[in-house]
Amino acid sequence: MSKLVGGIEAGGTKFICAVGSGPDDIRAEIRIPTTQPEETLGKVIAFFKEQQEKYREQLRSIGIACFGPIDLNPHSSTYGFITSTPKPGWKNTNVVGAIRKALNLPIAFEHDVVGAAIGEAAWGAAKGLSDFIYITIGTGIGGGILVNGNPIHGLVHPEVGHMRLPHDLKKDPFLGNCPYHGDCFEGLASGPALEKRWGMPGYQIPDDHPAWSLEAEYIALAVSNLILTTSPQKIILGGGVMQRSHLFPVIRQKVLGILNGYVQARALLDDIEHYIVPPGLGNRAGILGSLAMAQQIV
Repeated sequence: MSKLVGGIEAGGTKFICAVGSGPDDIRAEIRIPTTQPEETLGKVIAFFKEQQEKYREQLRSIGIACFGPIDLNPHSSTYGFITSTPKPGWKNTNVVGAIRKALNLPIAFEHDVVGAAIGEAAWGAAKGLSDFIYITIGTGIGGGILVNGNPIHGLVHPEVGHMRLPHDLKKDPFLGNCPYHGDCFEGLASGPALEKRWGMPGYQIPDDHPAWSLEAEYIALAVSNLILTTSPQKIILGGGVMQRSHLFPVIRQKVLGILNGYVQARALLDDIEHYIVPPGLGNRAGILGSLAMAQQIV
């Protein structure tokens, strides 16, 4: 049996905390609204202290899949911090330090989308793969890139949502919604960008609305860039916007059109339905990924 571990999916809207060993063994779970750091982290710590009391030495480690930007350099004085986030009150918050000090357990720390990717590798759509990308398209846009089974960190960590895309202002005069870059991928295609451009949230936009063709085009451009730069074995598209499943066939066809036969891979040319896919774990990828992260360090 897998070891009993804790997991935290630390999001800008809510923190999901769980104790278990995998998808079929969740012993306890809680959702905590993301308010201010002291209040939110206090409730997280209280939950895990209760679980420590219940399971004692059985609880071996905690994985934290955290919204960002975050500092992932273990040699940095701000390792484990949320850094330049636009989330009010959370800039320069020492997430790892607060939880480690209170619980005295080993902690694995990753970007939230990387956590979801690790979950998909363990139990979902990327099981058995070493090189793939998980992209979440929702309130923000982010990407977890795994190469040889390990997440890319590099200088800081990839910020897939802030890549620049071709933007035809005649076709789409919307100037974008990103406070840093205007019309980057996130600024053009996130949930808030959809709402600001069209005057209604995505869930209210009908399937036959022109919003979705434009949305699929921006996603396809980003996916094509990533195929050409990182050559993944699979691309997984999750997040709230991708709940509109009719987007998938449109994105796939647009990707084939953009690449125009240049990438001669059977997975793309003959089997793209299994190459660009939704997450196998659905909206559970993040919390289950945090458990998978914790299991990797015990």
